[in-house]
Amino acid sequence: MSQGCQEQKGNMAQVSVVVPTLNSGATLPPLLADLAVAGVGEVILADGGGANGMAGPAGVRLVAAPRGRGAQLAAGAAVAEGAWLLFLHADTRLQPGWQQVVARAMAEPERAAYFRFALDDDAPQARRLEAAVAWRCRWLALPYGDQGLLISRQLYDAVGGFRAIPLMEDVDMVRRIGRARLAALPVAAVTSAERWRRDGWWARSARNISILTLWFCGVSPERLYRLYHGRPPRPR
Repeated sequence: MSQGCQEQKGNMAQVSVVVPTLNSGATLPPLLADLAVAGVGEVILADGGGANGMAGPAGVRLVAAPRGRGAQLAAGAAVAEGAWLLFLHADTRLQPGWQQVVARAMAEPERAAYFRFALDDDAPQARRLEAAVAWRCRWLALPYGDQGLLISRQLYDAVGGFRAIPLMEDVDMVRRIGRARLAALPVAAVTSAERWRRDGWWARSARNISILTLWFCGVSPERLYRLYHGRPPRPR
């Protein structure tokens, strides 16, 4: 093995990957297989109730957490042992070469990083949505959770980590990190387009923009959750 490959494997061993799960058995296996090949230090599934009994590669840890992505991410991070944390959604696949890009980003522990947004759909609507997300990230510094988040434990603790809020945990987090400490990685996190196909490309995008606007207007995460899902969040 070359010195460069050895260094990359060493870097990956410092990474704890945290994935919030809820009825994710159908989408998780490909992601878990990729992470096993990459040789990450550990994979933590922060389970909100749907992953019980799910089999995975050796080394995967299953952590029970209150349902809600913010609470699940916080619970996973709380038990992670790595010097670096990589938060990913269960329906995400990282493009080939992501390990090298992550290894380079780890040279700057004072900065967090996110992947380029991409969808697993050939529809023109998918390309337009990808372009809109790229604009949002460039000009507003607002990557969402489906773009992943790589952050050192040191910086994660310094900004207070994920808050156990029922919605907008990703925007809340990157706002506390701040534009100056956010870097875009030149590889994509490819996300399932199923939600847009199911809800309608424009309808779902319009709803997301509305929720973001209300968040910046000061509407509470609990109220936003009720508007987004049509029901109140579950009691903790």
